[in-house]
Amino acid sequence: MAALLGQHPLPAAEAEKVQELLGLDDDSVQSLQRVPHRAGLGELADDTTIYRFLEAIAVYGPAIKELIHEEFGDGIMSAINFKLDVSRRTDPSGDRVVVTFDGKFLDYQW
Repeated sequence: MAALLGQHPLPAAEAEKVQELLGLDDDSVQSLQRVPHRAGLGELADDTTIYRFLEAIAVYGPAIKELIHEEFGDGIMSAINFKLDVSRRTDPSGDRVVVTFDGKFLDYQW
């Protein structure tokens, strides 16, 4: 059921079985094999600094997700075994904030 709701991909052979059982078209079978988009930010924070982090994730999150999946496969960056670095970089147009997220990759195992 989770695969039909877009929560995880199916291998091609399983997607074809679902096609036969439910009479799906070829586009639907391809959709069942795609890496899903798992997102949900909840309420945006009132603090302006936190809001900007949420805004950056809202804008760049899907692209970051695609890059992670391209490099590692279907999975997530863990925030359990996680490192974070915040530093300053001087720039002629004004100092820059550099934030580095360093999390372990965890693949989804279906």
